[in-house]
Amino acid sequence: MKIAILSRAPGSYSTTRLREASTTRGHAVDVLDTLNFALQVEKEFPDLYYRGEPLGKYDAVIPRIGASITFFGAAVLTQFEQMGVFSVNSSHAVTASRNKLRAIQILSRHDIGIPVTAFVQRKEDLTPAIERVGGAPVIIKLLEGTQGIGVILAESADTAVAIIETLQRAKQDVLIQKFVAESRGRDLRAIVVGGSVVAAMRRTAKGQEFRSNLHRGGKATRVELDEEYARTAVQAAHILGLGVAGVDLLEGRDGPQVLEVNSSPGLKGIETATGADIAAAIVEYIEQQVLSPRIDLRRRMTATQGYGVAEFPVASTSTLVGQTIVDSGLRARNIVVLQINRGGVVIPNPKEGRTLLAGDRLLCYGKLLALRTLVPERGRGHPGNPERRSETVA
Repeated sequence: MKIAILSRAPGSYSTTRLREASTTRGHAVDVLDTLNFALQVEKEFPDLYYRGEPLGKYDAVIPRIGASITFFGAAVLTQFEQMGVFSVNSSHAVTASRNKLRAIQILSRHDIGIPVTAFVQRKEDLTPAIERVGGAPVIIKLLEGTQGIGVILAESADTAVAIIETLQRAKQDVLIQKFVAESRGRDLRAIVVGGSVVAAMRRTAKGQEFRSNLHRGGKATRVELDEEYARTAVQAAHILGLGVAGVDLLEGRDGPQVLEVNSSPGLKGIETATGADIAAAIVEYIEQQVLSPRIDLRRRMTATQGYGVAEFPVASTSTLVGQTIVDSGLRARNIVVLQINRGGVVIPNPKEGRTLLAGDRLLCYGKLLALRTLVPERGRGHPGNPERRSETVA
C-alpha cells in the first residue's frame, strides 16, 4: 500500500512512529504538510495538488490535523475521501470530535456517562447555568483547546461569571462543566483502534494542578481498564465515527465519564507508559480496511422494505439476560444477532449457544417493528421530566 500521513510536524514522535510502523510492515509512506495542498473541486473529478503538482495515488491517509487548521485540514481530508482514499478518521468525525460542544451533544443522545455541561451566551443565563451543572466549583473550557490549554477551574460562582464574561468579550465561546471532584488531578486515556482498546494509562497531575495532561507535568502509568470503562471508550469512539481515537475518561462515583475524544491522540506518552505498539496497531487497522473487501452491510440489508439493522443495549432488567441466543426467542421473531459488543470485545457471528449478559450491545438484523420492541426506553434522569427516549433503529 501507499500511505499518506497528513502532518505539519514530520519530526514529531507520533508522525515518526507512524512512518516507521508503515515501512516496517512493507508499505510506502509519505509525510505531507497539510497546508501545502490545493483543492480542485470539479464535476466527477475531485482532485488534489501538492506543492503545485498533481497528487499521486494513495491507498490510505492518516490525518494528524492540529486544532489551528481544523477547517482547511478537514477540507483536504474530505477531498481524499471523495477521491476514494481510505482515512482512519473521516473528515466529519474529525470536525465533530474537535468541537467539544458538538462532541458532547452527540454523545449525550446515547447511554454513556458525560459531565453535565452548559453553554450560554447571555449574561443573565450564566448564574443559572452554573447552578444547573451542580454549582461551584465548575470547569470552564474553551470549545477548541488541546493539552489542557483553555481549561480553567473556577472555585466560586462569582469567579466563574467573571472569567466567562472576560472570555466572551474576547470572542471566545466556552463551556461550563460540572467539576468531578472525586477525579481531581487524574484521568484515564484509552486509545481505541478499530473498535478495540489497544492501550490505556492513568494520568496524574503534578502537585496541586487539577489538569493531568502530560504536557503540564502529569505522570502516566499503565492500567488495564475494567469492562465498563473499556466499553465506554469504544462506544464513544464509535458514536463519533472515529476509527482511531484517544478517549479521556474521568473516574466518577457513578462510573466512567467521557471528558473528551481526540481524533489525533499523541502516541509518545502512552506508548512510553504502556509499552504498546500503537502505531503498528493503526497500520494493521488500515490493512484490514484497505486490503480486505469492504461491504456496506447496512446499505445492503436495509434494501428489503420493512427490514433493517439496529444496535441496542441489553439492560440488566431485560428478559434476555442469562438466555442463550437460541433460547431467547429472537430467531422466532425473525431477528438475527450479527454481533455482540461485550466490554470493548467484539464477538462477530455469535453461536446460538452464546449466553447474553447485561451490558452487552447487540447488532441485529430483522423486521423493524420487531427490532423496535427490543430497544429499552429510558428517561432523561431529571425529576419531573416524563420525557422518554429510545435508541435509534437504522
